This record gives sequence, structure tokens and C-alpha cells, in this order.
Amino acid sequence: MTQESRRLAWLPPERAFVVQFYADTGLDMTHMTGRVEHVVSGQVGHFHSLATLLSFITRVLAEGEMVSKVET
Repeated sequence: MTQESRRLAWLPPERAFVVQFYADTGLDMTHMTGRVEHVVSGQVGHFHSLATLLSFITRVLAEGEMVSKVET
């Protein structure tokens, strides 16, 4: 296994998300709003806190794991 293939194994596209913060979002944890998109499925969510961002990511990853188990 090459170094590049090892790196890719640790960064599977099924676990990739794009997170975009609204212009008025600061760098603190009190006001975090924006949009998140799962790269592979195209599922989109809007978040209003770190908790809702993480909730979306957790849900999408869990759904992906369920699908993988069903397919095997």
C-alpha cells in the first residue's frame, strides 16, 4: 500500500462534508450558523449551533453505516 492510498483510506469520501458559515458568524461558540452538505449523498442541512451541526453530521454518518451493513 502506497503512502497516498493509506492517506485516502483515512479520508474516505463517504465521510466528507462541506461546512459553510454565514457571514455574521463569529469565531465563538455562542453564534454559529450556516449550511452543511454531505459530499457523497448531497444531503444538506442548516445549523444554528455547534450542537445542530454535529447532530446533522452524526445522523448522516449513521445512515451511511446502516446502508453499508445492509449492502454487505
